[in-house]
Amino acid sequence: MNWLAEMFSYSFMLRALIVGLAISLCGALIGVTVTLRRQSMLGDGLSHVAFGAFAVATVLGLTPLWFALPVAALASFALLRFKGSRRVNADAGIAIISASSLAIGIMAISVSGGVNVDINSYLFGSILSVGWNDVWICLLLAALVAILYIAAHSRIFAITFDEEFAKSIGVKTVYYDVIFALICSAVVVLGMRLLGALLISSLIVFPTITAMQFARSFKQVTTYAALISVAAFLIGLVLSYLISTPTGATVVIVNLAILCLAKLFVALRFAKTP
Repeated sequence: MNWLAEMFSYSFMLRALIVGLAISLCGALIGVTVTLRRQSMLGDGLSHVAFGAFAVATVLGLTPLWFALPVAALASFALLRFKGSRRVNADAGIAIISASSLAIGIMAISVSGGVNVDINSYLFGSILSVGWNDVWICLLLAALVAILYIAAHSRIFAITFDEEFAKSIGVKTVYYDVIFALICSAVVVLGMRLLGALLISSLIVFPTITAMQFARSFKQVTTYAALISVAAFLIGLVLSYLISTPTGATVVIVNLAILCLAKLFVALRFAKTP
């Protein structure tokens, strides 16, 4: 276990571990509701918005994190408006906002003379960019998400599967939509530091889809998704250190491998059932 001790003797690896575990947990919990409500592309759209905000903030000399958080939150509110619109559906709204934000970010970088911006760190993530401020923010975010799910489990269940029924029994669905949008924005923006804009949405979608292969109830899907997400990040982080590969891509590939194994296991189990 010497290599494991050596791995976490580096301060940046320890920070990446803490942030990654917190983001993985939050992403999985939020992903259950988002995926089951058929809004899986929300995370992908917000990641493109965050990329544009990060790029613009860097060019203007602002703090990228604190600039991207409110911008992503505003984008999430806009996407909520598209959800109830008859003229522009949710998928089209996500495509419009994500493509526009990505174009703005690329344009800002290309026209900024003399500004040295590493696009790869925004697109694919970098564990070296994670600071202690990110650690404390992620821990606070993880605590808030866990408390939300524990305190409002029944209402989240109702909203996820039947929003009209939830409204009829007095659940303030708009209130919960706003909360989920804010948390999803924070997860995406903070997670981009590790996985990048192109890969962060995988933490929201993959664990839920994998958990659904085995789970029989909403509670089981939530529990399994959280465990799978945390385990996949741990495995991906260790593998990326051992074989010197990008952390974000390695974590996504581990998630994909777990999903494929789950699908294969379920297929073989049903094949053997008489």
